[in-house]
Amino acid sequence: MPTESDSHRLILRQTRVEDYQDIAEIMDRVYAGDLEGAWSEAQFQSQIKRFPEGQLCIEDNGKVVAAAISLIVKYSRWGQNHRYWDIVGDGFLTTHDAKGDVLYGVDVFVHPDYRDLRLGRRLYDARKELCEQLNLRGIVVGGRIPGYHNHREQMTPQQYVARVRARELVDPILTFQLANDFQVRRIVRGYLPDDKKSAGYATLLEWVNIYFEEPQAGVIGGRLSDVRVGAVQWQMRPTRSLEELYAQIEFFVDAVSGYQADLVLFPEFFNGPMMAPWNDQGPAEAVRQLAGYTEAIRDEMSRMAVRYNINIIAGSMPEYDGESLYNVCFLLRRDGTWDKQYKVHVTPDEVNCWGLKGGNKVQVFDTDVGKIGILICYDVEFPELPRLLAEAGMNILFVPYWTDTKNSYLRVRLCAQARAIENECYVVISGSVGNLPKVENMDMQYSQAAVFTPSDFAFPHDAVAAEATANSETMLIADLDLDNLREVRSQGSVRNLADRRLDLYQLKWK
Repeated sequence: MPTESDSHRLILRQTRVEDYQDIAEIMDRVYAGDLEGAWSEAQFQSQIKRFPEGQLCIEDNGKVVAAAISLIVKYSRWGQNHRYWDIVGDGFLTTHDAKGDVLYGVDVFVHPDYRDLRLGRRLYDARKELCEQLNLRGIVVGGRIPGYHNHREQMTPQQYVARVRARELVDPILTFQLANDFQVRRIVRGYLPDDKKSAGYATLLEWVNIYFEEPQAGVIGGRLSDVRVGAVQWQMRPTRSLEELYAQIEFFVDAVSGYQADLVLFPEFFNGPMMAPWNDQGPAEAVRQLAGYTEAIRDEMSRMAVRYNINIIAGSMPEYDGESLYNVCFLLRRDGTWDKQYKVHVTPDEVNCWGLKGGNKVQVFDTDVGKIGILICYDVEFPELPRLLAEAGMNILFVPYWTDTKNSYLRVRLCAQARAIENECYVVISGSVGNLPKVENMDMQYSQAAVFTPSDFAFPHDAVAAEATANSETMLIADLDLDNLREVRSQGSVRNLADRRLDLYQLKWK
């Protein structure tokens, strides 16, 4: 038995045939008077032969002190009413299927003298890592509820499990499994008929592998984990023709695509300098004249998206539809298709100076790197819109903005940061810098482009993936790991999406 003065040398490794005596000693101690004790040596050798990767142990100074046994099954073959000895092939793992989709937990046991070292958690974590490496859908275990025999006269197994889940009771096995992110799927009667402490009942629990990828026929079409995004912090400058504007756009598209970025964001009203010739006619007429260029600019940027193999979020431009003027952002995909998102909330200044109207819907857009959302400037200050997008599967939110002063910019920035945290997504923002002396209502620009993340261990400590130098023309490049989003949504320190009290409130689009 180890003492406090002992020096532990713990090693996690695959179990070997020569470990049998140590394994048998542990099982005889753990299951004495409860179940049947240790596996036979023939069962033990069969387990290692059939699935060596799934047999794990922890040794301390050369002696095995804890172990886990697993196999792979095609779970649809067994369903939710299987029995323990059937699915484990009477302990020989004859049911192991290397082409299966689920890692099945056969057993985990720890030497009684080592139970204060959290070795069970290490083995559970090792199982999860193995599940991810083998690209299996998840882990299923049938969990005994040995604490139930103390309460069987007062409550049903369902009531007992509910109270353990609510942390009102502690079960030696179920409490540990729940603490390791397993979820109870059902209660099975007769799972282990000889388990008197559990009265023959067991919980069927599942851990879902959030990194699981459906098998692909080839490399093309596989799921991407890392997405590279670019943001253009655009310098406003006098521009006399579309050709000059195209040259500046193409410069940045070329530069960002040169870094093999998947998406690039331009600012709101980046084509504002083209209003200068109509400035003396007032801002309302100037912006309507600018709308006359929108279709041509959209088509040229669409060609650039294909030519440079990059998806372009084309900031925003005015669109004149009948007698209504809108602010619209185009998504120009590198396969030649395009979509658009209207600005829903227009600012008082946009109404008073330009006569803009707001759009009436938001949507998530499919791209070759996943689902994205687009909200133009003021829209990100309304938390309902990003939440609707998050519920529809958005991973990255792009926010083109135009702000004239720092306090105006900070409204966009701080709200964008909040949206990243509360919706567990990435948010990319970018605006323009400089001055336009001959364009009324777009005189000054203030910007500091940035990429925001959720705030948890998998992300930068300040929840900022990247940010540009304020008020300088530049571009920003950042790599975004979508697997980190999957992790924070299912295993984060807090889970803003999963923990919403939908029994009390919900958000609906009218």
